[in-house]
Amino acid sequence: MRRLALPAAALAGTLALAGCGGSDASKPDLSVSSVYMPQPVSAADMAAGFLKIVNKGGTKDELTSVTSDQAGRITLHSTSGGTMQEVASFAIPAHGRLVFASGGNHLMFENLKNQPKQGDTITLRLKFADSGPLTVEMPVKSATYNPSTDH
Repeated sequence: MRRLALPAAALAGTLALAGCGGSDASKPDLSVSSVYMPQPVSAADMAAGFLKIVNKGGTKDELTSVTSDQAGRITLHSTSGGTMQEVASFAIPAHGRLVFASGGNHLMFENLKNQPKQGDTITLRLKFADSGPLTVEMPVKSATYNPSTDH
């Protein structure tokens, strides 16, 4: 009986450790950076927004919507070949990223309650298919702001 007790205990310990390791690595692990809105110059009730979402996790996720108390509606847009198209969601690959940048994918703010001015901050709530929502602050930059040159 003693001969079986030791191997059984070792097997139970191994299974317990296997159950603890790796489960978090298979979940999406999202973070947001490079968030900004250029100050709108013409349309007082519309603006574009840009950001980067990085997924360090081992499972893909999807950005499904963005909301803000400061906009009546925020839509997701893809730009390809100079043509802008509203989309329902954007995939964020495992160990990958989703980039919203000028001339490419972007957020479109519609029915703004106030025209954003440089120095303002807009609070966003990003919703995902699998992960919990993330709240981020979007600073309003100058209309000519270029993140690659920082002005």
